[in-house]
Amino acid sequence: MMASGKRGDSEKPTASFEGVQEINAPQAYRLLQRHDKALLLDVRTSAEWDFVGVPLVDNYAQVEWRSYPQMMVNPGFLDEVRVCAADSERPLILLCRSGQRSREAALFLVRNGWADVYHVSDGFEGALNDYGHRRGVNGWIAAGLPWIQC
Repeated sequence: MMASGKRGDSEKPTASFEGVQEINAPQAYRLLQRHDKALLLDVRTSAEWDFVGVPLVDNYAQVEWRSYPQMMVNPGFLDEVRVCAADSERPLILLCRSGQRSREAALFLVRNGWADVYHVSDGFEGALNDYGHRRGVNGWIAAGLPWIQC
């Protein structure tokens, strides 16, 4: 399944905390379009990449922040990010399912010397709706941004 991009929302981060800039999915997509060195770093689990889907963008990498099923923090996370991104000055845009894990991982990167870190607050699948389902309230998919389900 693939969707095309919608436009909207301000270009500015909605918030900043401890050096991490918080943006929503449409803002993240526009940042990737404007900044050729920006990297979308998907920190979900490999199961989520395989069974839920992934964004379709040029500058994209996958590094698990927490590993399924125990959901323990990946001890090699920082080293794996360094391999993907190479430069601690490179803008990183972190994405997870709903925004919680990407926020944790973004804070970790800032505390470990990364300079330009963004966190996608609404994530790939977004918040739960009134029926406990994702993908319709907000997030990458609900915004109509490009993605594919493998």
